[in-house]
Amino acid sequence: MLTFTVRDILIGIAAIPFIYYAIALFSSIRFFLGSRAASPVGFTPPISNLKPVRGLDPDAYENYASFCRQDYPDYEVLFCVGDTTDPVLPVLQRLTRDFPDCKIRIVIGSGRTATNDKVAKLARMVDEAAYEHLVISDSDVRVEPDYLRRLIAPLSDPKVGAVTCFYVPTEETSWVQRLQDVGMLSDFYPGILVAKQLDGVKFALGPTIATTRARLHAFGGYSAIENQPADDLLVGRLIAEQGCEVVLLPYAITTVPDYQSLSELFYKRLRWITVMRHMRPWGHLGLIFTLGLPWALMAVAVDPTPAIAVTYLGGYFVVRAALTALVGGWGLKQKGVWKKLAWIPVWDAMASLIWLASFARRTIRWRGRDYLIRNGELVPLLPAEPHANAGSEVIP
Repeated sequence: MLTFTVRDILIGIAAIPFIYYAIALFSSIRFFLGSRAASPVGFTPPISNLKPVRGLDPDAYENYASFCRQDYPDYEVLFCVGDTTDPVLPVLQRLTRDFPDCKIRIVIGSGRTATNDKVAKLARMVDEAAYEHLVISDSDVRVEPDYLRRLIAPLSDPKVGAVTCFYVPTEETSWVQRLQDVGMLSDFYPGILVAKQLDGVKFALGPTIATTRARLHAFGGYSAIENQPADDLLVGRLIAEQGCEVVLLPYAITTVPDYQSLSELFYKRLRWITVMRHMRPWGHLGLIFTLGLPWALMAVAVDPTPAIAVTYLGGYFVVRAALTALVGGWGLKQKGVWKKLAWIPVWDAMASLIWLASFARRTIRWRGRDYLIRNGELVPLLPAEPHANAGSEVIP
């Protein structure tokens, strides 16, 4: 009769992350192999680019200018800022002067009272947009001239309701930014591909989403979610619930890092994972079995033998490095991924701490304000300051 000691049970549990990593490797290979087919060509409907902006992001002008250099026949770029005192406004007005042939419009204020200012701005821009097909992007995004063609192509299929894609940094000027990139390639993106493999794409990634006004109106539009966090996840989920396909492209845009210190990165990731704890509590709890480093260390602690150390710690690093190289180097064509592999254990240690810290977190900090998440909605701890000229339009 077999008998199991506590040591045997712990050693067995510590092997569970390897099952997850195997699924992640399979999901990543299948995704990038299956996505090699060419996208449809010749589908170029007029597009409204919607950009809610607030404050002056690093390299803001170059980010916005990349949207004015698109190799696309007919599109507009629509910005929405909170008020006329926003420091980004002169940058946008310079943009209209530098690109006179590009259709650029700037609207001031959302004309709404909502907790999530970004979503309130999007609600107004959807109404203001000149065209049915919409591309929504964050202010820190920078794109190549083929961006609109690549992103809009899957919407030629009427079964597709939304399109989203990966994002990578424009450049890495510090070890903190390299650490963040390793986290995205080794942790965040593999998790997304596992979710796609097991349950399909029922989310969208915030830096860029392509959809139509009809798909947004079908669930009530942005005004229906203007007091909730994680609007990107919600848009993808609510469009998928209409029976539409959400397409994840094997294509990466670039984003300009908006953090410089380790503490800024820590709290940025803590905010995101705290929101996920409220939106997907069981999925958040299940993340414990994706954290290979602490489990490998525990296995060595309960059985400190060379065989266990090689199997668990050595196996952990080899599999994590292979996954990072697969997603970053092969899938997303990033250069120099191998130089960052040594940062994987550092990221995994921090990710484990962030996951633990999220259980004690009652608030999130976003754009300089603190919020509670109550019944799935953002509740500001302090009242918002009113914006001037809300609802008016700037004529450049």
